[in-house]
Amino acid sequence: MTITAALTTSVRGMQTESNRLSTAAHNIADASTPGYESNLTQDMLDVMQAQTGFAANASVFETGADMWDMLMTVVRD
Repeated sequence: MTITAALTTSVRGMQTESNRLSTAAHNIADASTPGYESNLTQDMLDVMQAQTGFAANASVFETGADMWDMLMTVVRD
């Protein structure tokens, strides 16, 4: 896997987790709407999983960015 691919994959992962968080947040906010059926336990688990997944992808992105910086330093020298 190239550095660019790792960066792209991690960004997509962060976008996916952001969407998961958004969906769970909407479900939680709509829980008090009459007639709306939501599983608050699952929604809260989704929030925690989104947080963990986003953090993992952010860590991959940071590592890829550090590798890119190191590569650029080597190429310039």
